[in-house]
Amino acid sequence: MATGPVIRLRDLQRTYAMGRNEVRALAGIDLEVAPGEMIAIMGASGSGKSTLMNILGCLDRPTAGTYELDGRRVDQLGGKELADIRNQRIGFVFQGFNLLPRTSAQENVELPLLYDRAHHHRDIGRAATAALERVGLGDRRDHVPNELSGGQQQRVAIARALVTEPALLLADEPTGNLDTHTSIEILALFQALNDRGLTVVMVTHELDLARYVRRVVELRDGRLVRDEAVRDRRDAAADLAAGAASAAS
Repeated sequence: MATGPVIRLRDLQRTYAMGRNEVRALAGIDLEVAPGEMIAIMGASGSGKSTLMNILGCLDRPTAGTYELDGRRVDQLGGKELADIRNQRIGFVFQGFNLLPRTSAQENVELPLLYDRAHHHRDIGRAATAALERVGLGDRRDHVPNELSGGQQQRVAIARALVTEPALLLADEPTGNLDTHTSIEILALFQALNDRGLTVVMVTHELDLARYVRRVVELRDGRLVRDEAVRDRRDAAADLAAGAASAAS
């Protein structure tokens, strides 16, 4: 296991051709994320945060600069190698859940393991069940998505992201389709996973949710303009308990 940063970016740049013009989405990002951090990436629309997340998730390559994931340089790898890294080292959680609608929670969580060419998990069913139990849905594994609430669907998506035991969890607006209470429930789950050592990088535009992470990174016009620890970090589980006590009184 690498002892250095999970993520190390050096002068990361991404330029897109738009007809005869070039658009610089990332203009030289230097960033390190240590194991066990929980970070929010923030910024206005067009700031470069989606481009950065795509590169972190090995869904895109930088135009220039370097990207090391868990001690391995990945910015120049081929398609098959990147696919293996996405499958084995990175867990993805999306705003829209991205669950197969006619497939049970158990089968949705098993899906990444079916694409694992290295066959790291011999007992796929047991691994998927353990991931669902980890997010508190062991008793819902036979339910299809439309039998689950939005928060439960996102928990299934998180279990699917965890089932490969990734080095890094990337969450792109993971609470965008959820109400405030359910959003805090999801943040409580992220905090619990992070407390156990999982590195979490989350894109969000909601300042209230950024209070639950350990560190905020802000982009503007493709550049990193703020990188600071969160002061007076909120405890999502405690906020949920306080809300429940207030409602009961």
